[in-house]
Amino acid sequence: MPRSSKSGGGITAEATFDRLRTRMLAGIHSPQLKSSALVLLAAGAGMLPLMAGSAKAALTKMPTDGADTLLMLMGSALVLLMTPGLAFFYGGFTRAKNVLNTMMMSFFLMGLVGVLWVVIGYSLSFGTGFGSPFIGGLDFLMLNGVGGPLGDEPLADGFAISASSFALFQGMFAIITPALISGALVERINFKAWFWFALLWSLFIYCPMAKMVWGGGFLGAAEGMMGAIDFAGGTVVHIASGVAALVAAAIVGPRTGYPESVRPPHNVPYILLGAGLLWFGWFGFNGASFFAAKGAGFSFITTTTSASAAMLTWCLIDWFKDGKPTAVGAATGAVAGLVGITPAAGFVAIGSSIVIGAVVAVACYVAVQFSGAGGVGGSSKSVLDESLDAFSVHGVGGTLGALLTGALAVKELVPADYFPAAAKILEESGNFGLFLTQLKAVLFTYGFVAIGTVIILLIIKATVGLRVSPEDEERGLDFVCHGEEAYDPMTN
Repeated sequence: MPRSSKSGGGITAEATFDRLRTRMLAGIHSPQLKSSALVLLAAGAGMLPLMAGSAKAALTKMPTDGADTLLMLMGSALVLLMTPGLAFFYGGFTRAKNVLNTMMMSFFLMGLVGVLWVVIGYSLSFGTGFGSPFIGGLDFLMLNGVGGPLGDEPLADGFAISASSFALFQGMFAIITPALISGALVERINFKAWFWFALLWSLFIYCPMAKMVWGGGFLGAAEGMMGAIDFAGGTVVHIASGVAALVAAAIVGPRTGYPESVRPPHNVPYILLGAGLLWFGWFGFNGASFFAAKGAGFSFITTTTSASAAMLTWCLIDWFKDGKPTAVGAATGAVAGLVGITPAAGFVAIGSSIVIGAVVAVACYVAVQFSGAGGVGGSSKSVLDESLDAFSVHGVGGTLGALLTGALAVKELVPADYFPAAAKILEESGNFGLFLTQLKAVLFTYGFVAIGTVIILLIIKATVGLRVSPEDEERGLDFVCHGEEAYDPMTN
């Protein structure tokens, strides 16, 4: 967890921490141990809106810590693995003639957004050159100056991770977020249109959202800002991608023959494999977002516990409703639980993660049945062909998770040194006040993302077009867009 030291003589903060830890270990059977542990974890929980200089006045500089930086590097690898995991997850749901195209819509972004992030994305998200609470600047183009000449300088006051490892870690989030949107557009969007959409959406929607929430901007918890908290991407990743998916599905339109010609998943093992890779990668997504190796176990536990509770809840609903639990339901429930805990993983008690997982699973299950897109388990009766229920899982799950973060956040896990605006709200108005702040942030995100996504899609529609022809759609996008086929002989 973040540590600091006094610049003059006297006892250092690290020595004080060691003394407190010794006392706690001596009384390990004390009933007060649990609450004391939460207080110790609180210092490590504050880490997301960490670029706002005004919010870091109470923090001191410290040398880069190798263990903390290693956590960021391992977390980056785990989050990157989530994108191929998502490709398998989505690919299993589509028809066989579109599986490669569906997987490429995710996998390709590892190249496109991977380059875009280094060139300008990180600078727009975490730079300060424009002096704006809504967008960064051009001060970190090509990651120039990030981490010093060797990349090993600490990120900011109060953080012992290297700036370069943080930039890498955040880049993995930038890659997977637009990939989530693809679930609403599979089997009919032109791949050239997808290229331009992913590029423009990353620049003009994702980067401002990252700045506003994590870069000390308008929505975040830095001094003088709105005060919303988002541990690892409830608003930035899941609500943003879910809302964009819903808007995109409406503008692009349904698949040809929908809903009559929509078929069940062609490869359920792909879905299970993808869900497993996503769950594994989420330990980096949420766990490494603790930014400190000593305390990361806390967010690791809340992450996996929420996923377990959500998967169990979804399976029980399936069992009660249809007489048998389904593999698709188990996979979808786990992902829903992971989505729900993302904004809350470092801010709520471990027991609350079970509640979040169960509640989010019920909400997403209802949303899937209502949307009826025929992907995860709907009845294919909705006018809107939101193909793989990206909004029903990520939009609904992210929204509920963000709101429950405000309702269930533990005061000690939202320290004023790192989250001054949010801590002040909790101190003065309690969890209800923070809930209202979270609601404001959610509503702002809905409006900003929806309007921006509409503009981007209309520009692309007027220039390169959005859809393949009905004939190409019938032939299958694997061959039409990539000149390849997943299976021989081809099946539908």
